Amino acid sequence: MIRTIAFLLAATLALPATAQDRKPSHCIALAQSAPGMEYIQKASFRAPVPEFSVRLRYLTHAAFLIQTEGGVSAVTDFNGFVGSADFLPDVVTMNHAHSTHWTANPDPSIPHVLKGWGPFGEGVDHHVSVGDMLVRNVSTDIRSAMSGVEPNGNSIFVFEAAGLCIGHLGHLHHAPTDDQYAALGRMDVVMAPVDGGYTMDLATMISVLKRLEARIVIPMHWFTQDNLVRFAAGMEDVFDVVDEGAHEITVSLRNLPDDPTVIILRPQFLTDEE
Repeated sequence: MIRTIAFLLAATLALPATAQDRKPSHCIALAQSAPGMEYIQKASFRAPVPEFSVRLRYLTHAAFLIQTEGGVSAVTDFNGFVGSADFLPDVVTMNHAHSTHWTANPDPSIPHVLKGWGPFGEGVDHHVSVGDMLVRNVSTDIRSAMSGVEPNGNSIFVFEAAGLCIGHLGHLHHAPTDDQYAALGRMDVVMAPVDGGYTMDLATMISVLKRLEARIVIPMHWFTQDNLVRFAAGMEDVFDVVDEGAHEITVSLRNLPDDPTVIILRPQFLTDEE
């Protein structure tokens, strides 16, 4: 019911009148029934992505490589380093709460560098279509050492590809408002910081994830194994928990798990030796 209300609200909140020529979001809409994850896909990041699928690889901290069937690649919370491989993504997103989530000097060859913040307090509005991927954002507040709060200083980025809605919560410091939930729309996969303090306390983060109702939650920004264990324990009343030591998964609408699932991935940088 909560999700349905959010989607209905989103119908009036989705896009400003000046952006009507944008590629429409399929996530900000009433949910359609989706067929049921080829769980662990151990392949080189240079291997083609299977048909109707998206590959997600955990690189480090809050950075993930997202790859589409059409060959589009994006790196979240990009800090300038993805490993020793000779590789540049098509899109990078960044949040500036800490230096581990952004870089002031991204490679100028990267076609799309999307900052999750704008002038202080103003936020930013991204809606970028790159091949078979749409990238958009929802601004949220972050804590600020100077003023206590920097309004709209963080972005939740949403990546839409292969019919999937994939959310990266960034350095989220508060539970989203009803309007922000509505603007996010349907979430199939969510990457969530579970450190328990640098972003949000675990109880609040867990309640946010239960409200988002994504079929897959991938914890990030966990710092220690103890934080990861505590998070998994707080989710297991509603979510299955899968930890197979993998660093990537390949997901499609056809293989989303029937039950909401926490999938724990282990960080691994990109190398040309894969």
